[in-house]
Amino acid sequence: MNLPRQLLALIPALSLATAALANTPPADVAGGADHPLIKRFAGSWLAGQRVAEWDAAELPGSAQVNKRDKQKFADVISLEGKVTRLLYIAPQGKSSLEVWRNYEQALSQAGLKKRFVCERDCYDLYLSWARQFDPNKGMNWAKAYIEAPGGRSYALTSALNSDEGRMLVGTLGKPGQEATVLLYTSVAANAKTGYVATYLQVVEPKAMATGQVSVDPAALQAGLAAEGRVTLTGLFFDTGKTELKPESKAQLDAMAELLKSQPALKAYIVGHTDNVGSFDANEKLSLARAQAVVAALTAAPYKVDAKRLAPKGLASLAPVAGNGDDAGKARNRRVELVAQ
Repeated sequence: MNLPRQLLALIPALSLATAALANTPPADVAGGADHPLIKRFAGSWLAGQRVAEWDAAELPGSAQVNKRDKQKFADVISLEGKVTRLLYIAPQGKSSLEVWRNYEQALSQAGLKKRFVCERDCYDLYLSWARQFDPNKGMNWAKAYIEAPGGRSYALTSALNSDEGRMLVGTLGKPGQEATVLLYTSVAANAKTGYVATYLQVVEPKAMATGQVSVDPAALQAGLAAEGRVTLTGLFFDTGKTELKPESKAQLDAMAELLKSQPALKAYIVGHTDNVGSFDANEKLSLARAQAVVAALTAAPYKVDAKRLAPKGLASLAPVAGNGDDAGKARNRRVELVAQ
């Protein structure tokens, strides 16, 4: 079939336009934006983003895995604050090393203090990270697909993998205000896609908003009457610390009022933890927190008789939720009032 010369002249232009469209990244996830501290690799698509204004987060503290349990890291960083998680897909044709090196150099130039870096033989590190913290499972907030040559598509929930995986963890910012950064890059889904995936997690120190929950002594009494124990949700500690934070006052006031209104009541103050870290360390932490509560109640202004309160620490022996995700771990980190 002979085409008019005008149509023949349009074919190269149409081909170029089609190629340009193919290389145009999809639109960023709705409402998505780079973190102010770290800009994306040029031309990348922000495929997923989740921001929690205040939450708990746990990151690997080193590349070493537990000698007895290869699925867990030997060192875990437990943090609280503003948590930002981002998933980027770099343009096709970029190597994973090129993407990694650009991020690493930019972070280093910004003053990142590296806690650890893994650039080679990171397979075991990725498996431990995937099993313990399950970043891909958390990608259910990135609900889209990577379109690969040949018409195949791969869910973003499988974007991260061990293929050419590289990871670093470090801190960025002024002393006392450091943000903790985790960077991981790998081939996106698999080598057939021609894409590179980048995962960024930034945890910024931030005080939790307080005064959002009121504590009713009657509710404590109702919990004791119904189950013989009640979780003290208004007690607050910094991660890994045993000192009660000032915002615990409302809970202590309610406990003191309950004990005053029930002079025959004797109680155990029982500390609990999640299963992160060694059992011995968690047992000491849970007991020390229970002791801190007892010390606060027996001191001025409450002056509860110390004979009425007994501190105990059960570490992770009595969970109320699974420890497979941050929400479950947060529920397990608690202090309870248990009637003797």
